[in-house]
Amino acid sequence: MAYGLITDIAICLIAAWVLAVGFNAFKQPVLLAYLVAGFALGPHGFGWVTDEPSIATVADMGLILLLFMIGLEIDLRKMLASGRAITVTAGAQIFGSALLGLLFCRFAGLAGSWLESLHLGVAVALSSTVIIVKLLHDKRELETLPGRITLGVLVLQDLFAIVFLALQPNLQHPSAGLILISFGRVGLLMLVAFVVSRYLLPPIFKSVARLPELVLVGALAWCFALAGLANLLGLSREMGALVAGVAISTFPYTLDVAAKVTSIRDFFVVLFFVTLGMTFPAPKAADLGWTLGLAAFVVATRAATVFVPLYLTRHGHRGSLLPTLNLSQLSELSLVILALGRTAGKVSDHAVAAVAFTFSLLAAGSTYAILGGDALTRRLSPWLTRLGLPDLDTTPAAVTSTRPPGVFLLGFSWTASSLLEEIRRERPDLLADLRVVDFNPVVHERLRHRGVSVVYGDITQRDVLLHAGIAGARIIICSLPNTVLRGATNLRLLQQVRQLNPEAQIIVHAERLVDVPALYAEGAHWVILPRLLEAGEIFAAIAAAEKKLLHEKRQADEAQLRQRDEVIP
Repeated sequence: MAYGLITDIAICLIAAWVLAVGFNAFKQPVLLAYLVAGFALGPHGFGWVTDEPSIATVADMGLILLLFMIGLEIDLRKMLASGRAITVTAGAQIFGSALLGLLFCRFAGLAGSWLESLHLGVAVALSSTVIIVKLLHDKRELETLPGRITLGVLVLQDLFAIVFLALQPNLQHPSAGLILISFGRVGLLMLVAFVVSRYLLPPIFKSVARLPELVLVGALAWCFALAGLANLLGLSREMGALVAGVAISTFPYTLDVAAKVTSIRDFFVVLFFVTLGMTFPAPKAADLGWTLGLAAFVVATRAATVFVPLYLTRHGHRGSLLPTLNLSQLSELSLVILALGRTAGKVSDHAVAAVAFTFSLLAAGSTYAILGGDALTRRLSPWLTRLGLPDLDTTPAAVTSTRPPGVFLLGFSWTASSLLEEIRRERPDLLADLRVVDFNPVVHERLRHRGVSVVYGDITQRDVLLHAGIAGARIIICSLPNTVLRGATNLRLLQQVRQLNPEAQIIVHAERLVDVPALYAEGAHWVILPRLLEAGEIFAAIAAAEKKLLHEKRQADEAQLRQRDEVIP
């Protein structure tokens, strides 16, 4: 039996790895590769795996570790400080999608009961944290406004999943008493988790911080202890693992724990998704119809529950469309919830298969949608305007004045924020001759409140620059690096600006030294090289350290920072 299990695990891992390499080459989520590998090895494929129950037991450990890691990524402090836009959007998206999903699945015939419809509604309301975070990280958009909104909604989705996992065992025969008991058990679980993680775990982890193997074993012990306690309380072990991760997500050792658990988690998670793929039935023509229908439904409901509240709270086309595109897929937790529902006899194999195929389709499609989000936004924006949904106001009184400003600041990020503060402190008279062009709605409002002339728009678009009056500028500045510019580079932007204004003095940004000659050749008057400025600051810090004056230098810098009042702190 043991030899059979080891052979089956080896077959699963080899198949998953081979397919994952291929999927990665085509920039597809590797989770799809694991599901496809499971289907191919399972009873509906080649049937090469013979000890499915034992592999399923090992895979359950992967599920527990997966939810533990998701819990580690939930920072409650950030969630509480997320702001009204995220809270309103998340509430509309989660409850709106769940309700619409329940009604759609029930009346369309995918679900055979209201209980199954509820499971399906919750499943279609969740989006993939793993896929979204990876893609936004690759695009360097985690810290942008659309990225922060997306992550805030994902955090609240995960908390919603916690509550549902707590109620799931009692959904068969719900009553007010059972629901109160469930919440009481959840409260007890969270109380124990909070007390232990607040008062007991920090000193223990601190004492073993220099022994990596004990940090790893301690983290795993905490995860499975909470999972076991949840099971004793009549809750799911998966919920216990999620709470275990959330409980220590804000403590200093979290990053170290996550780094050490990740490798062992990945091994078990691969087996979990391979095992899940084994349960998929052979696809039929009806499954294709349900897959396309559910995929269209998910995209439509995300538009209704994400784009609409963001647009109504004045986030503009880009700030509303990008989070909508980011969240337009299903979550790994959707598969988990349905798998648990099927085990309890509440969800049919047919429904699980339909959602699984939809998950695969949307995961593939959303990968391209997220990576090409800026291009899609530019194409969709004119259509939204034609439909009576105009972008944010781009015609403030300053734009229509007879005399345009002489200094244009294209794009507004950290460097531009510091530059504006320098102008305010050293040359306040220059503020009246300054105009900012940017598409961040938060920055737009803050600048208007400060009396700075600002035009909302994408600086890579020729029409936006023309409308802003750039043809009359004396000085034009772009302090954004190429990694921040979307669909353009400083060289392309310089070429476009030079066509619109042949006389202005232009200052642009360069990250690489080799880019400087081309920028000067295209008409730049000065190229910003932040790496040289940073190197000079670090060298000055080294000199101060050699003279034992680094503390004094730090105090001087801190005093200077306290005096600054920037738009982007």
